[in-house]
Amino acid sequence: MNEFSTLKLDQALLSALAALDYTEMTPVQAQSLPHILEGRDVIAQAPTGSGKTAAFGLGLVSRLDASKSSVQALVLCPTRELADQVSKEIRRLASFVPNVKLLTLCGGIPLRPQLASLTHPPHVVVGTPGRIQELIDQGAMNLEELRVVVLDEVDRMLDMGFKDAITGLLTQSPKSRQTLMFSATIPDEIRKMSRTLQRDPIEVATEAGVDLPEIEQQFYEVDGARRFDALVRLLTTHRPESTLIFCNMRRDTKDLAEGLVKSGFSAAALHGDLEQRDRDEVLMRFTNRSCAILVATDVAARGLDIEDLPTVVNWEVSTDPDVHIHRVGRTGRAGRKGQAWSLVAPPEMPRIAPIEARSGQTFRWSKLPSASGSAEPIRAAMSTLCIDGGRQEKVRPGDILGALTGDAGIAAEAVGKIGIFATRSYVAIRRDQAQVALKRLRDGKIKGRKFRVRSID
Repeated sequence: MNEFSTLKLDQALLSALAALDYTEMTPVQAQSLPHILEGRDVIAQAPTGSGKTAAFGLGLVSRLDASKSSVQALVLCPTRELADQVSKEIRRLASFVPNVKLLTLCGGIPLRPQLASLTHPPHVVVGTPGRIQELIDQGAMNLEELRVVVLDEVDRMLDMGFKDAITGLLTQSPKSRQTLMFSATIPDEIRKMSRTLQRDPIEVATEAGVDLPEIEQQFYEVDGARRFDALVRLLTTHRPESTLIFCNMRRDTKDLAEGLVKSGFSAAALHGDLEQRDRDEVLMRFTNRSCAILVATDVAARGLDIEDLPTVVNWEVSTDPDVHIHRVGRTGRAGRKGQAWSLVAPPEMPRIAPIEARSGQTFRWSKLPSASGSAEPIRAAMSTLCIDGGRQEKVRPGDILGALTGDAGIAAEAVGKIGIFATRSYVAIRRDQAQVALKRLRDGKIKGRKFRVRSID
């Protein structure tokens, strides 16, 4: 049996798992968790969506001593988005453990508030290597009491040039620490790093993400100069509610998103040049269905976990077969069917055979739909309102929903996803009700207080 109840977990963690409706372990959890709970070092190959965060999250929470005010667990991530995702999951797993403090510390936002937040050391820190090292250099944080360190998405951290920063951080932590490494791929460079940083690690490999039975892949041969027209034809013919488009180059994400917007589509780009607030808002709009198309690079999309994503598009074919498989694996989750379209120009044709060999499939090639002059661009069904009040003001989703469905008179079914951040909140409203909701929230109150409210799309 692969049930969590078979593991030696504290009742607080079992209660959190029950509240989350987590009963059976995924393959990576079943293979790694017994060793993690024994305190062994682990190196695991597991893609996004395989349940790896719960695997190392349960392990690190089980080792915390909340009575001691010190950094006891550190999770390093390649991007801010993934760090946020990991932090949310660990908070959920620790929800029944009293007095656990977690901080998310990433670059791209001012240093001063983070320095202030470290006046009372957290038990768990999740962040990016560069910012963590900067805070240590400032004397705001030390790793002397560190018990567990997790390197999440190691392959991407190496791609982004974080190797020296990771090695430097771990040399400042106790040799007795437990070191857990999770990576979508484990090339020789990562194995070499493992030999340096880990002690007799248990190696775990899962094939999740290679077998994609619920995903219909279609490949289209296109003229490179007509790639945009091919994409528009596919979108306007099939009209997916939500689409994630992957580009190989950062500059292409912005150009493609701008081209789609000019053509009347609801689209946005996710790339490394965005400020943190702008990145948060782009992700919020996409996940709450007020942006129909998100254009991103592989690195920028790390940590983006959407359960119901019907369509993934490869604007160009990746040169790495594993990257292709992980892109496609973002659709068709949780038993849902998904579709993946790949636009392939003649110079990219040699990349297909290695992908077929890696996935064990022979891919289907299709003809592009006929052009239609009357095809309407895809617009989002929802609109997003931003409220300048969040966790610091103790605003909760129920407060916003109550304000909308109470005095504002908005039907509950017209209200979509609500996201609460430290100093602001976001709520999705059905587009035909958005202006009414905006006016009534501005005129009314939330929790008896007036807040600034604006539309962000």
